[in-house]
Amino acid sequence: MNRAFTKTNLKHLTGILQRFQSTLVVAEHNNEKLTPITLNAITAASKLGGEVSCLVAGTDCAKVAEEISKVQGVKKVLVAQHDSYKGSLPEELTPLVLATQKQFNFTHICAGASAFGKNLLPRVAAKLDVAPISDIIEVKSPDTFVRTIYAGNALSTVKCNEPVKVFTVRGTSFEAAASEGGSATSEDVAATSPAGVSEWISQSLTKSDRPELTSAKVVVSGGRGLKSGDNFKLLYDLADKLNAAVGASRAAVDAGYVPNDMQVGQTGKIVAPELYIAVGISGAIQHLAGMKDSKTIVAINKDPEAPIFQVADYGLVADLFKVVVELIRRQLCLARTAKRETH
Repeated sequence: MNRAFTKTNLKHLTGILQRFQSTLVVAEHNNEKLTPITLNAITAASKLGGEVSCLVAGTDCAKVAEEISKVQGVKKVLVAQHDSYKGSLPEELTPLVLATQKQFNFTHICAGASAFGKNLLPRVAAKLDVAPISDIIEVKSPDTFVRTIYAGNALSTVKCNEPVKVFTVRGTSFEAAASEGGSATSEDVAATSPAGVSEWISQSLTKSDRPELTSAKVVVSGGRGLKSGDNFKLLYDLADKLNAAVGASRAAVDAGYVPNDMQVGQTGKIVAPELYIAVGISGAIQHLAGMKDSKTIVAINKDPEAPIFQVADYGLVADLFKVVVELIRRQLCLARTAKRETH
């Protein structure tokens, strides 16, 4: 048997194996709209080969099911509706995912590596008695994945021999699946009996006209160099001029300057915008792990030895208060000029 023949057969065998793959993507949503990271998870699932199905569980989620049926790459939408799914409690969703897996015999189960996915899928994996793979950034084959370790300073290639592969997907590492052009079929699945071990009471969300942090194209982040929470108003003003989201380092959050839902980093939110502006952030490893995949990084810091300058495309050693005020002033001038030109 020559080498060419072996490679041909191996390629053919790989194609056959991929046709037997089937992936369940657990959709994250608020009963009205799909959370963007689910589209990234669908892209990752499509790279496995085989059919991709999405599970939509909620209290009144017909609108979400219709939205996801149009997503390219999705073959089937499985819909489960019950009052116990209010708030997407993992204690209630885990039995549903297990029942769906038993019914359709999926080879892979995945979700976005958000708080939702990180809360749900380890429970599912434990019940299936398999080892989950968290926060993957690449799919090499149906059983081989790449994930980051050591706060993103090294990559680990993981080969999974489990009968069911359970993994979460880092949204910033995969393009979002096209939200139009798909024609998935929809099928109702039976809701499982309520577990009753937890109860959804309410939630209080921060409302803002600015873009959501993890999906914004421009992010302005502040660190301990801002010296107080009141000084973050400078960043809010700049963000409004740039149509940007506002983030923060862990040091700023720990100091009480801003709430923890603004934290960017290994233990916060992972972002990869077109433009990331780091203001008064030293650049600890924990923070870099959450933003170093940004397309263009601008750092403003008075300390020329700050680690942030090692990953920045553009660095400015200066007093951040003067620089940010000047940036706001220049953005105002540009806006006025553009307005005059349109008239």
